[in-house]
Amino acid sequence: MVVGEFSEDVDVLVIGGGPGGYVAAIRAAQLGKQVTLIERDKLGGVCLNVGCIPSKALISAAHHYEQAKETPFPGIETTATLDFAKVQAWKQSVVDKMTGGVKTLMKGNHIRVIQGEAFFSKPDEVRVMAEHESQTLRFQHCIIATGSRPVELRNIPFGPRVLSSTEALALDHVPSSLIVIGGGYIGVELGQAFAKFGAKVTIVEGLSAILPQFDAQLTRLVQRNLKKNQVDVYTDAIAQSVEQTEDGVTLTFTVGGEEKRVSAEYVLVTVGRRPNTDELGLENIGVRLDERGLIVVDSQCRTNLPNVYAIGDVVQGPALAHKASYEGKVAAEAIAGKATAVDYRCIPSVVFCDPEIASVGLSEEEAKQKYGEVAVGRFPYAANGRAVALGADAGFVRLVADKASGVLVGAQVIGAEASDLIAELGLAIEMGASLEDVALTIHAHPTLGEMIMEAAEVALGSPVHVVSR
Repeated sequence: MVVGEFSEDVDVLVIGGGPGGYVAAIRAAQLGKQVTLIERDKLGGVCLNVGCIPSKALISAAHHYEQAKETPFPGIETTATLDFAKVQAWKQSVVDKMTGGVKTLMKGNHIRVIQGEAFFSKPDEVRVMAEHESQTLRFQHCIIATGSRPVELRNIPFGPRVLSSTEALALDHVPSSLIVIGGGYIGVELGQAFAKFGAKVTIVEGLSAILPQFDAQLTRLVQRNLKKNQVDVYTDAIAQSVEQTEDGVTLTFTVGGEEKRVSAEYVLVTVGRRPNTDELGLENIGVRLDERGLIVVDSQCRTNLPNVYAIGDVVQGPALAHKASYEGKVAAEAIAGKATAVDYRCIPSVVFCDPEIASVGLSEEEAKQKYGEVAVGRFPYAANGRAVALGADAGFVRLVADKASGVLVGAQVIGAEASDLIAELGLAIEMGASLEDVALTIHAHPTLGEMIMEAAEVALGSPVHVVSR
């Protein structure tokens, strides 16, 4: 029961403490604004608590477990046992360290944090409901950063045996078997991780290929490793229904008109995410939404109301934490009167599967459509000394440039540490670097980064460590 209510005025109000909201709050505070942040659950949002950070911790642990069982280095024999409870405790320690860091940042930047749920009552006013009190905050500017939640299938609702990624990451044991509905990045990442821990995994994907945002050359190695991990993959497969029992679940799905049934301990549904815009009272203030429930914003993340901004998963574009953080900075700087605007040319996309996939800028096909003739340079991990020494020689780096100008417009990497290698390529595209700029940049030897230089040389027709074709 609410026992008290009061009101006050605030300068910048941020709703949501995830990677978009807390970054926006910090940037606004740096620019001299008095900032109040409202978070209904835990600082760090989905990303730090039940998304990016815990999933990558488990993926890392799964990879180490697999290597401990079957090391890629001749002459080294190992044995491994798995204590999943300890793995989960370590994962939680990582989460706690990161969320604790956000709390420290809030305090260090003099940002007031209120725990509660925000609901718009007027275009410049929200009501915040907490456990024992409510209060009204009148704001000069507001940034909506409420994130998203997993999509629930109507015919396969979440339940004791049908999990979202949130519940899957919190399992207290490795399931003997797991069915994953959805072969996008979340489904492949978690499915492959649990397979490495020992679960029998089946992936059911409605489209013609897993990881459909990437071309077949990039996903072929992932498919090979899924097969190595004894993961069954069905594409062009439509999930129909589930039957749950006390200790298992059976999924019925169709492939090419043929009905199939697969049983497992759990079903994990990873078919997308839905913006958290339906319980904010946006209809009370007339904020414009599109047909998907996303908030419509301009190039400064401003809604149709001049004092209300929106960032991250509640606006158009990929639901990525780094995109949300970037937009948070833009919104805060716009509020402070700076000449700023979003530029989405260089948002990297990364899948932490095995091997990793990373992409930035245009794909080869997109570049052809935009520029006509393109220059493409591809360099294999197998020709890189560092990759071979690491026992990780599967994969390649591919650069795509406008043929006429030589300017780099896209890049893709599949292989070890692709998630880190893509940063240099994003910077190159952001700065308008040419293939010659990249090729003439001296890279340390022996490193994986040399492959970027070598791929540029391939595109220029002067490769050193592969035979020119």
